[in-house]
Amino acid sequence: MDTEAELTQRGHSSPEQGEGRPRSAFPRIRALRGLRSLFGSGGASGPWRRAGVLGVVCTVFLLLVSNFVVQPFLIPSRSMEPTLEVGDRILVNKLAYRFGSTPERGDVVVFDGTGSFVREPARGNPVGDALHGAASALGLAAPSDTDFVKRVVGVGGDDVVCCDAGGRIRVNGVPVEEPYLYPGDTPSKVPFRIVVPLGTLWVMGDHRSQSRDSRDHLGEPGGGMVPVEKVIGRADWTGWPPSRWTSLSGTAATGGPHG
Repeated sequence: MDTEAELTQRGHSSPEQGEGRPRSAFPRIRALRGLRSLFGSGGASGPWRRAGVLGVVCTVFLLLVSNFVVQPFLIPSRSMEPTLEVGDRILVNKLAYRFGSTPERGDVVVFDGTGSFVREPARGNPVGDALHGAASALGLAAPSDTDFVKRVVGVGGDDVVCCDAGGRIRVNGVPVEEPYLYPGDTPSKVPFRIVVPLGTLWVMGDHRSQSRDSRDHLGEPGGGMVPVEKVIGRADWTGWPPSRWTSLSGTAATGGPHG
């Protein structure tokens, strides 16, 4: 009898027999414990921990957006005045040329100038480079020394000449009106005539007297041409400061050929 009672008691208390605490409760308890350990179970450190976790999540989200969709860039020089001023944060549309579209004349683009405007940079401190890259991706620091923002003047196959009798750039024989030029600047004090190879771009700054652009690399390998594949995206908006919020889509050249 004693043995039988003992077996009965063991049978009722054994979780293997389906009695006692249900198995389905264990994952819930583990999940709750995980959330408590993540956000804190209370006390003075709880709000700070939650704020820290929220900050990390927001930063990761912004980095993902800037890597694949829209990236802010800080303007470090006067080369694109008056369209862009020093300290402006522009929003670069990284999807603009992802689905078969290509840069057009008049577009303001950000590109990696490695191999066209600058030589391959020396390797730096990996940790420092990573931190600077993250800050640059969030628009908190100046872009990499290899990143540039310029305006597309010629695309693959174009015959670009400067300048005609009226002092204007001609593209495929058609004079280009450039209302975005810095007041007092001429289209170019350096005469040139080039045919843009397919798959590349001829780019210039709006503040021509302050811009190192395709003209300055004519005698170098690549001739100042920027490969289309090196374009990071199209600058579509000025996002900061608030007083300069504007779309850049209305700043394209007029009078030149399109298509």
